[in-house]
Amino acid sequence: MLFKTDINYRKQSLVKLLNCVQKHEEEIIKALYDDFKKPAFEAVVSETGYILSELNHTIKNIHKWAKPTMVLPSLLNFPSTDYIYKEPYGKVLIMAPWNYPYQLALCPLIAAVAAGNQVMVKPSELTPNTSKIVAKIIEETFDKNHVECIQGNADVAQELLAKRWDYIFFTGSVAVGKIVAKAAAENLTPVTLELGGKNPCIIEESANLKLAAKRIVWGKFLNAGQTCIAPDYLLVSEKIKPALITHLKTEIINAYGENPEKSADFPRIINEKNWKRLTAMLANENIIFGGQTNINDCYLAPTLIEEPNLNSLVMKEEIFGPILPILSYKNESEMERIISSYEKPLSLFVFTDNNAFAQKIIQNLSFGGGCINDTVIHFSNNRLPFGGVGHSGIGAYHGQRSFTTFSHQKAIIKKGNWLDIPIRYAPYEGKLKILRGLLKWLT
Repeated sequence: MLFKTDINYRKQSLVKLLNCVQKHEEEIIKALYDDFKKPAFEAVVSETGYILSELNHTIKNIHKWAKPTMVLPSLLNFPSTDYIYKEPYGKVLIMAPWNYPYQLALCPLIAAVAAGNQVMVKPSELTPNTSKIVAKIIEETFDKNHVECIQGNADVAQELLAKRWDYIFFTGSVAVGKIVAKAAAENLTPVTLELGGKNPCIIEESANLKLAAKRIVWGKFLNAGQTCIAPDYLLVSEKIKPALITHLKTEIINAYGENPEKSADFPRIINEKNWKRLTAMLANENIIFGGQTNINDCYLAPTLIEEPNLNSLVMKEEIFGPILPILSYKNESEMERIISSYEKPLSLFVFTDNNAFAQKIIQNLSFGGGCINDTVIHFSNNRLPFGGVGHSGIGAYHGQRSFTTFSHQKAIIKKGNWLDIPIRYAPYEGKLKILRGLLKWLT
């Protein structure tokens, strides 16, 4: 079909999508607020602005990315020219989550279209207002045989997973990621799984504590902590823990005021079910800041917990909310023992002015990606791959890597006819010594 092979058609589709998302930007911002009171600033910086940037970048580069790439040929195949062709997988299923329901539906969609695929998008049923606008944008932009949006609950998702796809892209929890991977395995369908985990944030004693606290508060409580790459817990050198706690409290007040429930800048928990899951984590914990709740508004204040037990509910699973446990460590081995007691996280952050310490952390611990002296901002650079490792995910995307993710890399050799070296052909008698000498020379 035309849209699977013609680069100009793909580009025109993306330009049409760009115009459509610009037209509906204010509707998306309102829908995100209606779904869980996401402030307009966060909606633009993490959702609509990000999509506009990704669209412009993809439109600008699509012809370059789609061109066959010439690679250095092997002398064993002389004379030849060797290429990698970028071929669409075919029919792609994209399953988006509720925490960034606009960005994480459209970002993979942009790449899948750019790579020439047919696409089915399943937005989250937990953000009905945003999902409705996503469906409207897709309907206004694309031919139904090219891109389609289907809405529904978990039953619809299961029905979709029961079908055969050429590629599946899923963003969500580890538990559901396993279900997706199992369904994909039935048809040997390749997948990208963007999951999560307990992301550690390490604060070493040489760190600039005031600035660290400011950046931790921003990264943790962005979207009310409902961010897969947010710091899940702090690991603080015991020498500086009291000072850091003081700075954290100050920065929370600076950001959201004395009563964050009245702040226009603090979102709500997505629904009552998740609110109950989060508030259950507060039971029997040493809450040193926050902890206020309101079930009628799914409100949970930015909350600091000091020294929770590693077997407690708050430390057993990814928090995914505005609760920040603070643990202290005496030495590096204790710190690494705590981190290593969990599966490989999606992100890791370290605050330090000791470069040797930072490099040791990065080289010794396995995680998807992260920052030195900041939080979550590694997501924003489309030249960096974004993805997990182990239980935190499979595969990576963003920028050109998104195009590559949705493209099969087809290897092609074009052999010259002007020379045909006879050594490879039978009979082989007398050729083995020559072959070994040739292989030795080539290596």
